[in-house]
Amino acid sequence: MNPEKIAEAQPGLSDNDFRAEVRTWLERHVPRTPRPADPAGARAWDTDWQRTQFEGGYAGIAWPAEYGGRGLPLSHQLVWYEEYARAGGPDVGCCFVGNNHGGPTLIARGSEAQKRDHLARILDGSEVWCQGFSEPGAGSDLAGVSTYGVVDGDHLVISGQKIWTSYAHMADVQELLIRTDRDAPRHKGLTWVIGDMRAPGVTVRPIKTMDGHEHLCEVFYDEVRVPLTDVVGTVNDGWSVAMSTLGFERGTAFMQLQTELARRVDALIDLAATTPAAHGRGVALDDEAVAGTLAELHADVCALRAMTYAMVSRSARAKIPGPEGSMIKVYYSELNQRIGRATMSLVAVDGLEPATSPAVGDLVHSYLYSYFSTIGGGTSEVQRDIIGERVLGLPRHR
Repeated sequence: MNPEKIAEAQPGLSDNDFRAEVRTWLERHVPRTPRPADPAGARAWDTDWQRTQFEGGYAGIAWPAEYGGRGLPLSHQLVWYEEYARAGGPDVGCCFVGNNHGGPTLIARGSEAQKRDHLARILDGSEVWCQGFSEPGAGSDLAGVSTYGVVDGDHLVISGQKIWTSYAHMADVQELLIRTDRDAPRHKGLTWVIGDMRAPGVTVRPIKTMDGHEHLCEVFYDEVRVPLTDVVGTVNDGWSVAMSTLGFERGTAFMQLQTELARRVDALIDLAATTPAAHGRGVALDDEAVAGTLAELHADVCALRAMTYAMVSRSARAKIPGPEGSMIKVYYSELNQRIGRATMSLVAVDGLEPATSPAVGDLVHSYLYSYFSTIGGGTSEVQRDIIGERVLGLPRHR
């Protein structure tokens, strides 16, 4: 470890003491150089920053110390995200999946060998993960996956297709959900495996989205061999493991995303304070309608923060986040889109030329990307079904 590495878990370290420690470190280390646009450059930039966090003692803050983490309470992880947003920390990019649900799934459900082989490499940036769940015919209906694996000796042989796989073209490893028993009930014949993205038979095709980026991909599997030792849990018990993954994806992973929304609302308020009003007198923030919209968004961000604190408190007592994470996911994704629409209303025609202003360009890009948020990780409709059935105890929707 770098000499700057902070001492391992300190039993008496309060949230406020940790906040002061984190704030000082971030002020010195947050990168200010732009992230390259090309995949190879972007991966190198993301993983270099991940390595810097690891060497400083700020990767895997709440992960067990024996796997490279720091073993601190989950509340300290939330403090990190809040200070990270305050310091203008960059998007984690291709390191998101490994840090936020691939690694946590292994901690909760993986074998000791799997934890030893992957967790420290995720934290130090030497191993990038992507998620292989959605398929052309199975997105929100995850139990409908048809990518198939057949046991052949001590391997699974996998064929099929995945889609909307973020950073597949940069990844080393994939959390991959496949069907291994076509005769079993839909939720019973699935298996969660650690897939090697460089194995023979894997083909990746990037997809260009309306925000101009190519972070999403299609992935094709042509008789790809995966050792049975890379099955997490057991063969045909993948639905249970996938629910653990989605618990992290819709729960604790949103700690970081909700703090980013707060930063965007603050940036939008600052922009409104300097943007000329539409009627030509004063600035946009002087307009009661604009000020009212921004005040409502600010209040909604505070409400999301309160929901996140409650979720963190529950998660501290449970090994895996519960279905309440779907509440966070719905609220976040729909608020994200409302912030985007308010942004476009404010920047108006300037939004058509985002390159003329980096600040406006960032906000406009966030607006375009926000359309993904009510779909990725499970649509809002699916999340509402989960909330109704598993949180409120309502009858199952038919």
